[in-house]
Amino acid sequence: MSYRSLREAVVDLERTGQLRRIDTELDPDLELAYVHLRVQEAGGPALLFEHVRGCRFPAASNLFGTTERARFLLRHAYRRVARVIEARADPAAALRRPWRHLGTPLAGLRALPMRVGDGPVLANRGRLADLPQIRCWPRDGGPFVTLPQVYSEDPDRPGPMRSNVGMYRIQLGGNDYVPDAEIGLHYQIHRGIGVHHSAAARRGEPLRVSIFVGGPPAHTLAAVMPLPEGLTELTFGGMLAARRFRWASVGGHVVSTDADFVIVGTIDPTATKPEGPFGDHLGYYSLTHPFPVMRVDAVYWRDDAIWPFTVVGRPPQEDTAFGHMIHELTAPMVPRSIAGLKAMHAVDAAGVHPLMLAVGSERYVPWGPRRPQELLTIANAVLGFGQASLAKYLLIAAADDDGRAPDADDEAGFLRFVLERFDPGRDLHFQTRTTIDTLDYSGTGLNEGSKLVIAAVGPIRRALGTDVPRTLPLPEGFGPVRLALPGVLAIQGPRADASPGAVAALCAAWQAAAVLDRPDTPWPLVVVVDDAEFTARTLANFLWVTFTRSNPAVDVDGVGASIVHKHWGCTGAVVIDARKKPHHAPPLEFDPRVVTRIEALAAKGGPLHGLF
Repeated sequence: MSYRSLREAVVDLERTGQLRRIDTELDPDLELAYVHLRVQEAGGPALLFEHVRGCRFPAASNLFGTTERARFLLRHAYRRVARVIEARADPAAALRRPWRHLGTPLAGLRALPMRVGDGPVLANRGRLADLPQIRCWPRDGGPFVTLPQVYSEDPDRPGPMRSNVGMYRIQLGGNDYVPDAEIGLHYQIHRGIGVHHSAAARRGEPLRVSIFVGGPPAHTLAAVMPLPEGLTELTFGGMLAARRFRWASVGGHVVSTDADFVIVGTIDPTATKPEGPFGDHLGYYSLTHPFPVMRVDAVYWRDDAIWPFTVVGRPPQEDTAFGHMIHELTAPMVPRSIAGLKAMHAVDAAGVHPLMLAVGSERYVPWGPRRPQELLTIANAVLGFGQASLAKYLLIAAADDDGRAPDADDEAGFLRFVLERFDPGRDLHFQTRTTIDTLDYSGTGLNEGSKLVIAAVGPIRRALGTDVPRTLPLPEGFGPVRLALPGVLAIQGPRADASPGAVAALCAAWQAAAVLDRPDTPWPLVVVVDDAEFTARTLANFLWVTFTRSNPAVDVDGVGASIVHKHWGCTGAVVIDARKKPHHAPPLEFDPRVVTRIEALAAKGGPLHGLF
């Protein structure tokens, strides 16, 4: 049977041994988050915090902590939804195998949103102060809702069937917000609510917004799902939950009656207030910036309400499971969305948007030596396609002359494929002064930075080095050197704020010494970092450091670099400056006092012993 509420899902997880209750009272300020992070890191169970200090409601986290548990929660209709998306992606294939898609045409109709007159969430009405005030990281600007479903409608074409539901973070207090009256609403560029906000501004009227928290777990995934045009999150959530989305109109606001909590209010389209800082999924803080402020009209909750939350931080985290499921469900749509594109993969370990891997076709000139041509057309399309347009580094490859194609999901294998084949003088293509992810502070300002496409096709050009070169001249302040991956060196450099020209000097020194200066060099990629040992320790560390701490147009250099007809290239190794810069956001770190207290509770004989 399908879940009618979050509590039914929690009970089911406990029944099957996938959830642990915690009856020790814990502080919502940092303590809940630290316990969650330690349990999630250990691959542990979902958690139900029964006693949240200063709050009447229990809180649940790590519900989606593993892909297996997420699939369990969505098992009632997951396969059916996959078939629906598959059929939309390729209707002809669905007609060729009709037995595989029995019932698919009716699935969407059966999941249409259902209007009701009342529902459980309207049982109680209270204040923002009644809600759990969960703060996750020491520098966070206040408590946040980290698993919201933010509902808005297009003022020009109102109605639930043309609505948007997205997961945009909500700051419940702190900064300059009027207590119990105002909250912050942070959404990034390229989001559906932005279209509605713009329409409201053009009309000179406030935008009605409803924030749903909890409810059937399928509603949470629906809020982060990139859906094909014409399919609303309400319908998709209904399909995935195997239960129609129930909604009511209260005071002109749409309310999810199955939710655990609902906050309703309006946004003045011209008003902003400082929002943040907030520990984010790149592993750093997103800093304080002006964002829309929402005037709260009412707060509702059901009698058996549970407050769901997650903690956002350096990947992998709980939202990694969301990424896996989104990738799995939307994979059939990729070849239908962009001609020639076979697969793409946003790399979670690099913070998602900083690094995208893609596999495409190269069919433009089937005779003679092959070089990236169609791949560049596909790359431009990817960088104009929905959330993929936020990619900062896009590595794209096609099958080689022997028909061997890389696997976009195999990050190490894909990097090796590209590094063996790309031409550093020809195959690097920059976009300067463009938009990047709002949360990425490696650029020149909020939403401002550059992009780099590296394309690879054809035969192997070089054998990648698997040892650190024995003779490698290093200017003063550089070293040690570590092998991060085959063909990739991580070199510790002097502090960026004290030596902004150090990487250019390094490249010049190598060119003068005729080191790493040939296109067939076994070490075609060098990354200058603050800590070479840390960077080279794991693939995840390398991906995180390299792609979250560099702005391509500023931080990519090379041995023998030159500009020909406004195209940048180099004759030898490409060198990326991935050191921390003064304008970067600070990385996330735990509060040592909280660590000491929680670790003591988890010691032998303590109430949290055995949890992590």
